[in-house]
Amino acid sequence: MHFPPLTRERKNRRQKKNSTSVRVVHRQTAAKACRKRDFEALEPEIMAQDMTLLWGSGSPPCWRVMIALEEKKLQGYNSVLLSFDKMEHKSQQVLDINPRGQVPSFKHGDIIVNESYAACFYLESRFKSQGTKLIPDGPEEQALMYQRMFEGLSLYDKLGAVIFYDYYVPEGERLESALKRNKETLVTELKLWEGYLEKLGSGSYLAGKAFTMTDVVVFPTVATAFRFGLSAERYPKLGAYHALMKERPSIKASWPPHWLENPKGQDTLKDI
Repeated sequence: MHFPPLTRERKNRRQKKNSTSVRVVHRQTAAKACRKRDFEALEPEIMAQDMTLLWGSGSPPCWRVMIALEEKKLQGYNSVLLSFDKMEHKSQQVLDINPRGQVPSFKHGDIIVNESYAACFYLESRFKSQGTKLIPDGPEEQALMYQRMFEGLSLYDKLGAVIFYDYYVPEGERLESALKRNKETLVTELKLWEGYLEKLGSGSYLAGKAFTMTDVVVFPTVATAFRFGLSAERYPKLGAYHALMKERPSIKASWPPHWLENPKGQDTLKDI
């Protein structure tokens, strides 16, 4: 088939039309990209509105979930502060989510995850691409993170055995020898963590140079130890780590409100 030759005028019109089409496509692509970025920016806020956290001030398990929410940029969740003194953690509001009558009690839409470690893992898995990456990719870094995370439960149990001894043990069953043994066990545990941090070097987090899930779940226990009088002079590595973490935005945003009202704390561990 023979096509007549294009005149200069027809060539110019065609080039102009093609150029206009390209600009329209570019504008449409750019608009889609902007809408996608805007949606991605809004998504954490939208997702957070469908989340509810029932918690108590100063509870390390509750604090773990709050730090994870902050690190994953989910600040808009429904926060329900309960009073332990008023036994509100045993209220029907809690029991409807957590039949154990414990906090944290966490709900995302129809999904319920109450155990603090589980809730933190859920948030990292569900919102992996936003906020702070809490689980490293490298196998060695990941292995150390998991190791220290679960060792953190030992620290938490041994700390609680000392600072809450009078609370958990009935008066007629309390023994000075048992409390002494609990304190010695805690000292051994604290020295382990001092050694871990010394080996990692100055400015390190609990599982290396990067902030990880270990810090999310273990720092509240460390902070509680210092709240109850642990000496930063006697445990300088833990003291330096505590000072480093206190400056982190997620920690400042989730600091227990009653600690802010009464910064002094207690002296239960002053001789540890």
